[in-house]
Amino acid sequence: MGGPTSGAGPADARIADPARPRYRRLLLKLSGEALMGASAYGIDMAVCTRLARDIKEATATGTEIAVVVGGGNIFRGLAGAARGMDRSTADYMGMLATVMNALAVQNALEQEGVPARVLSAIPMPTVCESYVRPKALHHIERGRVVVFAAGTGNPYFTTDTTAVLRGIEMGCDAVAKATQVDGVYSADPKKDASAVRYDRLTYDEVLQRNLQVMDMAAIALARDNGMPLVVFSIEESGNIARVLAGEARATTIAPSVSAV
Repeated sequence: MGGPTSGAGPADARIADPARPRYRRLLLKLSGEALMGASAYGIDMAVCTRLARDIKEATATGTEIAVVVGGGNIFRGLAGAARGMDRSTADYMGMLATVMNALAVQNALEQEGVPARVLSAIPMPTVCESYVRPKALHHIERGRVVVFAAGTGNPYFTTDTTAVLRGIEMGCDAVAKATQVDGVYSADPKKDASAVRYDRLTYDEVLQRNLQVMDMAAIALARDNGMPLVVFSIEESGNIARVLAGEARATTIAPSVSAV
């Protein structure tokens, strides 16, 4: 049940035609750290450009893409709270960091000729649009990449939870979490050479084994709404399109190991 296996994930039969993308609409979760490149802090615009090109390649398949981006490359609320800052204040600061990252991603996408809009859960009309669900759906349906910023707009919620929430609200077929490794492991493979990699897991297995792929609230929200999660590496160019083609080395988390 959910142990390490070989081959593609449980959504293999989702679309019979291999020329068509696996998902009609996808929510892509990018960490703030993914934007840093080799730097210790901030935004590497060369990395943003590479990610924008990957997203462009994915949209060329016909899949509609929405993005949630984290802010850990600039400020992480939990880290601020650990240093004695009020947790709510620290989380709001972290939300503002996600807005900066979202604007950088939007800029990179538009420079690649991909129409994009940033929608923030915290209203800041001189900077970007405010998040309103019908507006976001309108942009996506018009072929624009929507980049969601400022998390849920509330403290104590991570951008992982935001990604699942927005994926559900936008009617996405899956949430794809981009990481630095090629799936979910029993432990950190960079620290533990004996870590076991999983191709398929159920939500309950993730929760029971306390696998640190997303926070527990995000996993529970996905489980309660039957939202498939795909965990893959963003380090390799072109991997978003490979996820859509069912060719990426990734872990799929779904209601059952045989779920579509």
